[in-house]
Amino acid sequence: MSTPESLKVKFLRDWFYYITQSLYAAAALGVFLLAIGEDKKVAISSLAATAFIVFAMPRAVSAKFRNVVGGHLTALICGVLFLYIPLPYYIEYPSVVAVAIFVMVAFDFEHPPAAGTALAVVMREVGAMDFVIILAGAVILGLSHVLLGKRIKDLV
Repeated sequence: MSTPESLKVKFLRDWFYYITQSLYAAAALGVFLLAIGEDKKVAISSLAATAFIVFAMPRAVSAKFRNVVGGHLTALICGVLFLYIPLPYYIEYPSVVAVAIFVMVAFDFEHPPAAGTALAVVMREVGAMDFVIILAGAVILGLSHVLLGKRIKDLV
């Protein structure tokens, strides 16, 4: 566990990364909010969590382009499939998350925030246009990870 002094030293050493990478995440989230709207709380929360992983933990497996895009795409597809299965919400909501997790792990697309995307779909927060925006958001965040590459560093 880090001591307060080591945290202070780390921040003083890497302060520029802390600020710029946080601003990158805020800028990306701002664009998504303008596109998707503030009423899509679960969907935007998933993208916010993705932004955290991409910009605060860029060396994590779940920050890779394949995982970001594949995870959200998997979650969107699982969510859509569950829309056609008539289940009570208390079975549907946890089931779609479980299936999305299973499929992401089985296909090596592990991206934890995408479980929230699957939930947003079955909660009927995601329409056809939102589907495109979420997928585009995942692609943008994934490309940010690729393009920024070594210019960003793990902050955690």
